Amino acid sequence: MKIGIFDSGIGGLTVFSEIAKLLPYHDYMYLGDNARAPYGDRSPEEIYQFTKEGLEWLFEQGASLVILACNTASSDALRRLQREWLPQHFPERRVLGIIIPIVQAVCAKAKGPIGVIGTTATVDSGAYVREFHKLDPSLKIIQVAAPLLVPLLEQDAPQEKTDEALAMYLSLFRGLPLGALVLGCTHYPLLIEEIRATMGSDIFIPNTGEIVAESFADYLSRHSKYGNASTTQAQNSQTFFTTGDPEIFKRLSKRFFGNPVEAKKVVLLPHIVDVFNATY
Repeated sequence: MKIGIFDSGIGGLTVFSEIAKLLPYHDYMYLGDNARAPYGDRSPEEIYQFTKEGLEWLFEQGASLVILACNTASSDALRRLQREWLPQHFPERRVLGIIIPIVQAVCAKAKGPIGVIGTTATVDSGAYVREFHKLDPSLKIIQVAAPLLVPLLEQDAPQEKTDEALAMYLSLFRGLPLGALVLGCTHYPLLIEEIRATMGSDIFIPNTGEIVAESFADYLSRHSKYGNASTTQAQNSQTFFTTGDPEIFKRLSKRFFGNPVEAKKVVLLPHIVDVFNATY
């Protein structure tokens, strides 16, 4: 079985690295839509269309299941894709998001107000607020949009510029009695040590990749259709694709994935019906 991992760019590699470490006996395909990243400042309709095109491409390459390793796509596109698009076009395939596992893990360990730092689109979607309130309607959720962080990390900007932007955003939580701070973007685990040092040890700051990997392992254990994997070798295949520049992807991947990876260039094209509807 092939498992697809989709992200708007390269941040999803922080999730993929944990999944591949915990579940090495699968064939994985990673697709980063770097040419159109970041998604955080896109409209909900753009995010939906771009995510749909990425999923369609991965399914056409043989993926049986795709993980949206992108908070923005999970926030703005996942529910609509699961309810409307998937049943009509790929009824036997599955798409999983990353928000619910994070919310469940936070609620299990933290008390008090919850902070969320994420892209503008993730914050505006209210997805984290909805999911937290499903578990505890009385929870106070404080959200901060951090639109500068993804571009800085994707462009491998000087550390001082990233540190300056991060300090500015974290200062908005200063003085609040937070029980936890959610890193609502898969790029942010790269900054987790800096964030923990700034926020202090009393605030629970979960590692997104670890939580998603453990949740996915549990999902596979409960769904044998997707859980079969060959254990005849230490690790099965991992292939990487990008809509952007493969050389830039390779250069940045070491920081996000732990080692540089070769990526193949792909072009995502909208379905002809979508083009017709958008034009007329």
